[in-house]
Amino acid sequence: MSDFFSPGWSVYIAAATILGLLACLVLLLVASRGQASSTEDSTGHVWDDDLRELNNPMPRWWMILFIVTIVFSVFYLLLYPGLGSAKGVLDWSSANAYQAEQRKSAADLAVVYSTYATTSAADLSHDPKAMAIGERLFINNCAACHGSDARGSKGFPNLTDNDWLHGGTPEDIVETITHGRVGTMPPMAAAVGDATQVSNVANYVLSLSGSPHDAAAAEAGKAKFVTCAACHGPDGKGNTAIGSANLTDSTWLHGFGKAAIVAMVDNGKTNVMPAQEKRLSPQQIHVLGAYVWSLSQPHPAAVPVASK
Repeated sequence: MSDFFSPGWSVYIAAATILGLLACLVLLLVASRGQASSTEDSTGHVWDDDLRELNNPMPRWWMILFIVTIVFSVFYLLLYPGLGSAKGVLDWSSANAYQAEQRKSAADLAVVYSTYATTSAADLSHDPKAMAIGERLFINNCAACHGSDARGSKGFPNLTDNDWLHGGTPEDIVETITHGRVGTMPPMAAAVGDATQVSNVANYVLSLSGSPHDAAAAEAGKAKFVTCAACHGPDGKGNTAIGSANLTDSTWLHGFGKAAIVAMVDNGKTNVMPAQEKRLSPQQIHVLGAYVWSLSQPHPAAVPVASK
């Protein structure tokens, strides 16, 4: 493929473009020498018995229009890129135009977001305009994984509850959006033991949240849970500093039940939340973080208006 980036291709394209324009001009000159016949100079093509195609030269106005087109093409190729790698007199490029539009858009948005830059998430959550902007940012950048209602799905956290792997404060959320997160649960089967012991640990994990389980197996798996306590804590409540899950609640990110827990212990899991700092400005992330934080906050019921 490196052959296609050779300077020779640029010369080839430029030559083909120039020769094409010259060929069009020559054809026009040749065609302009024809004279209209006083008799019917038919090509022999006949339709519907009496509709004949005549071999007459093109009208003069049509010829002039073609010549104007060729002259326009010459000036266009001088001003804009079109002859191979030549940049043109104006040095225009689609990349430069795109970057200029991006800079203008960023400058226009900076005026909008400057209003919210120093406003706290709590105050922003009560600003309908700010929340409308945050919702649009969420739909455009987050809904593909977390869903348009932010309730997530298997493997993608629900953002409307109060279960946060890395902390649920506005500052934590902004950090997550900005830098992303990588959550890794390593395969632990070798450390736990054989299949029976893994099954016992799974039953013990189920017992921590009061889920249906085998009590005898759970008691047998309690001692082996020490291999999991380094991340999830001795009480199984997790650790937001490293993003380990709380095993004592009813939130199950990767599936519920003994089989799902056994699969997690055997195979492990890695989840990635991509960083958004290259897609969104800090001001946008501030508003988006406030919106995401507001989703998990209680919303007081509207006070009914007394009738008159």
